[in-house]
Amino acid sequence: MDLETRVYQNYAKKESWRTVLILAYQSLGVVYGDLSTSPLYVYKSTFEEDIQHSETNEEIYGVLSFVFWTLTLVPLLKYVFIVLRADDNGEGGTFALYSLLCRHARVNSLPNCQLADEELIEYKKDSIGLAPQSSFGSSLKSSLEKHRVLQRFLLVLALIGTCMVIGDGILTPAISGDYSFLSLVSCVFSAVSGLELSMSKEHHKSQSEIVDVEVPVACIILIGLFALQHYGTHRVGFLFAPVVLVWLLCISAIGLYNIIHWNPHVYQALSPYYMYKFFRKTQRGGWMSLGGILLCITGSEAMFADLGHFSQLSIKIAFTFLVYPALILAYMGQAAYLSQHHIIESDYRIGFYVSVPEKLRWPVLVIAILAAVVGSQAIITGTFSIIKQCSALGCFPRVKIIHTSSKIHGQIYIPEINWLLMVLCLAVTVGFRDTRRMGNASGLEFIKWQGQVLEIEKKGTGLAVITVMLVTTCLMSLVIVLCWQKSVFLAIGFVFFFGTIEALYFTASLTKFLEGAWVPIALAFIFLIIMCVWHYGTLKKYEFDVQNKVSINWLLSLGPSLGIVRVRGIGLVHTELVSGIPAIFSHFVTNLPAFHQVLVFLCIKSVPVPHVKPEERFLVGHIGPREYRLYRCIVRYGYRDVHKDDMEFEKDLVCSIAEFIRSESVAPGSVNEDLVKDDDKMTVVGTCSSHTEGVQMREDDADNIEAAGPSELKEIWSPPPVIKLRKRVQFIVPKSPEIDTGAREELQELMEAREAGIAYILGHSYVKAKQGSSLIKKLVINYGYEFLRRNSRLSTYALSVPHASTLEVGMIYHV
Repeated sequence: MDLETRVYQNYAKKESWRTVLILAYQSLGVVYGDLSTSPLYVYKSTFEEDIQHSETNEEIYGVLSFVFWTLTLVPLLKYVFIVLRADDNGEGGTFALYSLLCRHARVNSLPNCQLADEELIEYKKDSIGLAPQSSFGSSLKSSLEKHRVLQRFLLVLALIGTCMVIGDGILTPAISGDYSFLSLVSCVFSAVSGLELSMSKEHHKSQSEIVDVEVPVACIILIGLFALQHYGTHRVGFLFAPVVLVWLLCISAIGLYNIIHWNPHVYQALSPYYMYKFFRKTQRGGWMSLGGILLCITGSEAMFADLGHFSQLSIKIAFTFLVYPALILAYMGQAAYLSQHHIIESDYRIGFYVSVPEKLRWPVLVIAILAAVVGSQAIITGTFSIIKQCSALGCFPRVKIIHTSSKIHGQIYIPEINWLLMVLCLAVTVGFRDTRRMGNASGLEFIKWQGQVLEIEKKGTGLAVITVMLVTTCLMSLVIVLCWQKSVFLAIGFVFFFGTIEALYFTASLTKFLEGAWVPIALAFIFLIIMCVWHYGTLKKYEFDVQNKVSINWLLSLGPSLGIVRVRGIGLVHTELVSGIPAIFSHFVTNLPAFHQVLVFLCIKSVPVPHVKPEERFLVGHIGPREYRLYRCIVRYGYRDVHKDDMEFEKDLVCSIAEFIRSESVAPGSVNEDLVKDDDKMTVVGTCSSHTEGVQMREDDADNIEAAGPSELKEIWSPPPVIKLRKRVQFIVPKSPEIDTGAREELQELMEAREAGIAYILGHSYVKAKQGSSLIKKLVINYGYEFLRRNSRLSTYALSVPHASTLEVGMIYHV
């Protein structure tokens, strides 16, 4: 028996490693496309304007030293060994860090959090085995929870990092698409030098011919790239991974050849001393050239943003053992070649292709073009994950989320975002090309000048990337103190060390703001406005619900005097409130004085955790006396949970109420409870599959129902129907312990109501600013938020509701 167990464990371990290696291979085609193409343009961008390559080689050695230490400290040390460990149970990105902070401190702006949410297993996971918080950590947490200004600042900081990734996601594919035609970009246009070295002047087309072809071909490439996204991350990864793998092997082999053939001692330039010599000689020009060196780490943030699509270990393996060594060899090889070639025809020819052996230039050019197309995949995939997190926490309009993998829940596809990114990328491609190609005389000048245009655009992505890195550094310092509960000195050291490096690159990138770096900033600012408007409108709408909710006493005092009648069936009143009666229900009862024999106030909310266990899905409680048959049910979903269809959800909902009735009768107060407002006792109840020893429900024909043996279970049937009902319902209740008569009657009535059917009462609200509100508030609420609400999807719950059973109640909210 022990031998069999050991064999099984070894098999599971092999299977696990097989999965990790497959994910590492897929990550090459998704995560590392942008980062791996950086050798195409780093040296050329660095030596383009601010510094010159001299015979002393101090400049080229200094740049190599900067590139080596930047790659080592930021992607390898910061992201691979530190930041990836701060995942939110498998999810990455700046907003995942914010969500992680929300789990350890009450900084979420939406006031729908409950003490019971903090009892979730996912909340507790990170706190097991950790030392108590320091006094500074406790005071920091208290300050964040007390001051709304700090909470808003933290949210805006997270949204800035998120929007910068999206802005980069718009610009990077546009650049990559252009490069694929005539090698006019590799996330830059520096690869044009490959054409210039591989084609004689008589083969250059005139400007008019290039103008007629370049933009349409670039647009076709972009459309094809975004059209592939609906196949899912795993398929796209398998498709693109061979391209990146061949590219990495190619540049590492060329780099190794150049080191051996031209300058075997170039490794000495890896010493930090050469950075000092570089600054001593170049001074201000060297500082401004850091914007070009920064391009060597563009794409690093994708390792964290795309974490939900893969795993920590797979991303670490791919970068540490393949991507990082290949990039170092490529940069060292270029430096070795340039150190022996001081006389260059033009500055434009300092770059990647000049160091490629002449016989290999055309094959390498083809591989580079393919790798450039793949380069934008990391940002596109990361944008999907980020938008899903923002939407789940009320910071982005609701969108359709499609899970493309049954094994990796983080692999998703969002059609609206995909096509929106495509349209914006096409607009940037056409707009920039049309604006900057006027006034060029010859085809050669056109190609060269277009290369400079794309380098300016790439500098824009560099500014966006370094901004994301700074935001990540700031949020990580809070995670170190509040979530990991480490020393405050460790957090200060983290911010000081990495923040200093990133601030240096950030200031250098700002000098290129007017030259094109404003593009991703402007795009990010547009998305930031959208997120802030949506979050503000959502918050104000929720605050209106809270302030205008109806007390339970009002509902219980209605009685027969107002002509209230109870009709057969279950009425589900959808609300976002976790306590109290929503104002929209009082509006409904006032106009139609009747409601169902079983009434359930249903709240479906997202909690800032990736997953909620099935056994913790529902919070169920009575509203008022037991005989009124009024229930409150709160359904909790994590932002990576998949919502069930309406039939399965209805079954789980009714079954959870039945289990609540049984458990309350058998042992009141024995399960985990949370006292919320209005003194409603909320009991944690799982789905049907999670409480196999509790109440089970069977529907449809009784002849097809396989019940357990009489010694274990006994059945409660609804009485034979007088008329033909839509469903036949059976509750299977454990024989022991015995439930009381009141609970049996309550279950009986619940079954009758379920057989009669379920009616969904949904609120259709119109949000308007109050009279006397400021002009800005009126613009934000009446126009901005209302426009987004009309053009966004309904909630997942509302989408799955059968239209024939839906009753919408309209109401105007004056916020």
